[in-house]
Amino acid sequence: MSLETITARDAEALVAKGATLVDIRDRDEHARENIPGAVNRPVAALSDAAITGDCVIFHCRSGNRTSVNAATLKAAVAEGRAYILEGGIEGWKDAGLPVRRDRSQPIEIMRQVQIGAGSLVFIGVMLGLFVAPGFFAIPAFIGAGLTFAGITGWCGMAKVLALMPWNRRAATGPALSA
Repeated sequence: MSLETITARDAEALVAKGATLVDIRDRDEHARENIPGAVNRPVAALSDAAITGDCVIFHCRSGNRTSVNAATLKAAVAEGRAYILEGGIEGWKDAGLPVRRDRSQPIEIMRQVQIGAGSLVFIGVMLGLFVAPGFFAIPAFIGAGLTFAGITGWCGMAKVLALMPWNRRAATGPALSA
């Protein structure tokens, strides 16, 4: 089941007429950058309660997450029309429409995982090549962890990073700025 995709300008017009714009990205992504007036309902929490309104427009970062989850999004709308914003928030920005940014918010946990895992793999390989072969265990461990995370959906590195001081701030912190 798919939802109709609409352009950022069409979405802007519908929002001006009272449509509900729903950001399905995770809370940390929404806190760092969002479309003014968008409601944050991460895709994992959509089954908690139906979204009401005559017209609902879903968006993510690039449009991929909304497309992949179209059936779930459609089922989350109690009644009325539902659409997907073409290109997500990136398409919105490409159309020259406003977004709110709060650079004081930490970058998304998954980006932190990518940076951390990539750095550990690189360091482990360099140490394995130039210091001692035993250091090759580091990238092997990281690779096994990422494989486990992909299979199970549980990422130990993400759990640890979420406990770091820079990620403890409430993602709903101070008002976002343009």
